[in-house]
Formats: sequence, C-alpha cells, structure tokens
Amino acid sequence: MKRFLPQSLPSWILLILISGLLTMQIATLSIVSRDRAENNNMLELFRLSERAYTLAKVLYAAPEPERRRLATALSNSASPISVTDEPAVTTPIAADDSLAELEDVLVARLSEFGVTDARISRVSARTNNRGGGDADAADPDAGVIERQLSNLAEDFSQSDGLAASIRFNDGQWLNLVTPLAPVNPVFTAQTLPLFGSVAAVIIAMSIWAMRRLTAPYRALERAVKRIGDDVKSPPLPEHGSSEYKSAARAVNAMQTRLREYVADREQLAAALAHDLRTPLTRFRLRLELLRNSPVRQSLMQDLSDIEAISRSVIDFATYEIAEEEPEKIDFWSLVDSVADNYPQVDLAKNGQTPRSLICIGRPIALRRCVTNLLDNAVTYGGKAHVSLAQSGHDILLVIRDEGPGIPQDRLDEVFQPFRRVENSRNRQTGGFGLGLTIARNIARRSGGDIKLANDVKGGLRVELTIPLMKT
Repeated sequence: MKRFLPQSLPSWILLILISGLLTMQIATLSIVSRDRAENNNMLELFRLSERAYTLAKVLYAAPEPERRRLATALSNSASPISVTDEPAVTTPIAADDSLAELEDVLVARLSEFGVTDARISRVSARTNNRGGGDADAADPDAGVIERQLSNLAEDFSQSDGLAASIRFNDGQWLNLVTPLAPVNPVFTAQTLPLFGSVAAVIIAMSIWAMRRLTAPYRALERAVKRIGDDVKSPPLPEHGSSEYKSAARAVNAMQTRLREYVADREQLAAALAHDLRTPLTRFRLRLELLRNSPVRQSLMQDLSDIEAISRSVIDFATYEIAEEEPEKIDFWSLVDSVADNYPQVDLAKNGQTPRSLICIGRPIALRRCVTNLLDNAVTYGGKAHVSLAQSGHDILLVIRDEGPGIPQDRLDEVFQPFRRVENSRNRQTGGFGLGLTIARNIARRSGGDIKLANDVKGGLRVELTIPLMKT
C-alpha cells in the first residue's frame, strides 16, 4: 500500500488539495440535491393545495348533477379529475406527517365550500400513467419549443403524483391527481462533461501552480547535488520567495565555507609537500654516508615508507587542485593507453566493442582514476581482465582480477581513506588505502560511480560507469 502513496512533499500537497476539492464538490452537490428534493416536495404540496382550492370553489357552486360534467371537462390525461360517490383514496390514514398536515390544512381552508374531509396519498408512475403523448412520435418538423413541450408532457405523464379525495357535505367526493414535476438528477449525461471539465481545469491549474511553486526547490536540490560533485560550481541565484532566498543564502554560505576548507587543505598539502621534501632528501643523503652501518638498511626502508606515506597523503589531498577544464574524451583510447603500461592487463579488443565511447570529463583526472583501478587490480590480483562497453546512457568499464577478492561485508569499507583488507592489502603488498578513495571521488565528480563485487569466477569485479556525451 505504501508504494502507491506519494513519495514527495509536492505530491502530498497536490493529493490533499485535489482530495479536498473533490470532497467539497461532492458534499456541495449532495447538499444541493437534497435541498432541491425538499423544496420540490414543498412546491408540489403547494400546487396540490392551490388546485384543490380552485376546483372545490368551482364545483361547490355548481348544482350536484353538473359537477360530474364539469369534472370531466376539466380533466386531462396528465391531471385526471372526477366526482364520485366513493373516494379514490381509500385509506383515511396519511402515509407521512407532511400529507397528514396538508389534509388538515385543506379541510380548514375549504370548509367555506362545504368540504368536510380530505384524503391525500402518493401514487406511483405506473398507477398515474394515463397513456400520455408519445414524444418519439412527435412531428420531426416541429420547432424547438414544441419538441421541448412534448418531451415535458411525456415526462409529466410518466412521473409520480399526489392523489387527493375531497368530500363535500352532500356526500360526493372530488378526486384529483396532480403529477409531480420531474426533478433531473444533479449528475446527468449533459452535466457530467461540465463537472469533469471543471475538475480537470482545477487539477491542471493546481499541478501547474505546484510545479511553479516548487521549481526553485528542485533547482536547489540539483545545486546541492552539484556542490557535492564540484564544490567550485557557481553559487545559487538568490531570487524568488523569501523561504527560497533564505535557503539559497544558507547553501551559498555553506559552499563558501567548503571552498575555504578545500583551499586550506590544498595549501596545507602544498606546504607539507614543500616542507617534507628537503628534510627527507637530507636524511637520505646522510644515510648514504652510513655505508657500513648495520641499521642503514632498516633506516632506508623506514625512509621509503615515510616518503610513500607522504606521497599518498599529498596525492589524496591535492587530487583535485589542478584547474582542469572538462573536454571531449575518447574513453576507449584513454583506457587502451593506460592498459598498455601493464603487461598483466588483458583488454578485450574484439570487433563488437564500440569504439565511439565519447564522454565529457577531465582527461588527467579520468586517466588517474583508471590507472588507480588497474594498479589496484594488478597489485592485489596479479592479473586483470578489462572490458569496455556501452550500458544505456553510460560507459561501463569492467575490471576483474584473479585475486582472493574482498569479504562481502567489507566491500564498502575499502573506499574509506587508509582502509585495507589485511589478508591481502597490506603495506608489504600494496599502498596505503587511498587509490580506490581517489578513484571513486573522481568518478563521482564526473557524474559516474564505482561499484565493487566478488566475481562468480573468482577475484574482485570493479565496475566504473561514466555518462556518455549527449548528442
């Protein structure tokens, strides 16, 4: 169920807004429909009262034998009228309180015309149907008004009605039926397209407004991701809503502090490289003078370790100092040229491998990334098998070595600085745990990534992805 729910704040706001609008619309239409039914019922009771008053006034003044003739003359198929000795409404008990109250009103109102009793009941359309006009048989040449009147007459003839039996003081009963005016439902074939169009317009405007409102925040999200890849990217524009401007200012301030931190790190690395080079050189020269000293070899080894450590730290701290402009790179040629430096590397060069794998990146940095990966595979795996292909919109470089691999629970750990798997990656057989860290940082700054996995054939499998240049 959770996967069908919105996953973003704008989607939740849209869902709540549209749900609220639809709920309000349905509730409003339901209230209107109920009020229409109540008002129509009261109107029909009023029509029955007025019609009964008029007929009672006319027929009471007529002689008793003339009443039947007048009733027949006033009757029609939709509203039949008759004068009989027995009431058409046989039950003296009203079906509901409103009809019972109307009976009392009629008796009191018509008492001056000799009315002593009144009975009212509701009749269904089948009981009330007297074979009204056939609208389908109307003249096809009839005008609009004539057709509408014909259709309305047909609706009245098939609608429910109110039947009333009114007793005069001489014992005769006036029977009449008043058809109820047809009430069209709120939702019809004519109104549904209108309601649907209005709802679609409201939803479209809500989506447009929400996207326009959240556009700065999407730009903010992209900018933050861009800062993660390149701290020297341009700052965010500080315009728009007050909330967005505050967020943009905070992000720009954070980026400025990050730049200052990176600049301090670069200066520290440069100073370290400069300051260590001279004493290490003097140390090595003095060791050369100790030709016959028994500790010379140990000190030379320690000095080599110190130099290796300092070089690794300086490389890690300064890998992105160079202000290198991105450019188009033939990634196949880059990998091929790097692999030529390693006799232990087997680069698949079959005719099916695409030769037009072009990307946008910094050539020196990408060369360093590939070099670190191949050097890592050769150092710890002895031999490396390399393949290059296109995977969707990315370039996929796969490097598989023949080493012991890495425990599954430590695959992510080796990307951390100075982390090594002690069984195979130690100072006697490799570096200081910075090669993979630098390689992944370069890959991510180029828009790609590096993933590690233990290959089913044995050894470690490294996958480097770099986005293809968009054409």
